[in-house]
Amino acid sequence: MSWSVGQVSGFAGVTVRTLHHYDRSGLLSPSERSPAGYRLYNAADLARLQQILFYRELGFPLEEIATILADPLANALDHLLARRDALTEQIARLQKLVDVAERAIEVQRTGIELTPEERFEVFGDVVFDLSYAADAHLKWGNQQGHQEALARAANHTKEDWRRLMAEAADWRGRLLAAFDQGLPADGEEALDLAEEHRQHITRWFTPCPPETHCRIADDYEADARAFALVVPPAEQRPGLAGYLRAAIGANAEQRAATGSEAAR
Repeated sequence: MSWSVGQVSGFAGVTVRTLHHYDRSGLLSPSERSPAGYRLYNAADLARLQQILFYRELGFPLEEIATILADPLANALDHLLARRDALTEQIARLQKLVDVAERAIEVQRTGIELTPEERFEVFGDVVFDLSYAADAHLKWGNQQGHQEALARAANHTKEDWRRLMAEAADWRGRLLAAFDQGLPADGEEALDLAEEHRQHITRWFTPCPPETHCRIADDYEADARAFALVVPPAEQRPGLAGYLRAAIGANAEQRAATGSEAAR
């Protein structure tokens, strides 16, 4: 028994165009032709189509499906295990984005609404990258300080954000000046800037002991998305993230050595 392209399209849930593409690519060529030259699929063709659709549902590219089906002795299990791992990672990534969306919803529910003009007025060129927010939530989400920071941020008013960002911009200007002047990262001015940054985090978001401050600074140096929250890309200089990381590390070491109350 054999079936036409239209019939296969109907009961397999794929378009005629897709079946023609499979034929042209050699992935699934119908085994028979009608006297008039029309494609006809037999039972073996349908079994192969079922395999193709199974792998497609799992997200395999057509080239990889062709490789698996071309060799009857190929270890399909290895391909399936690799795909399972990729899907697991994708699920985790999507869950992070869901978490970020939930946080965004919480912020929206506070009633703080900014027009594009107000948003630029408050945040300027500072860019909040949602992909970094998702990664940061996965990395820090189980820590109490991260939860507190998100909760306090959600409760900030527009005026709070205006003051916060003005404070950050003033600090950023002095950081850039110190870096441009070649002041040492472990010098007095750089240490003061590092401590001021730590206190800024504590004042506006969550208590930030020196060891936590160092972990945050590690992100600044390792991830451009994180550093863009501190210094917009247009204002950045090569080596600036490392300079800030070194200053924060030196400040933490100094406070550990002196047992400063401010470090607690």
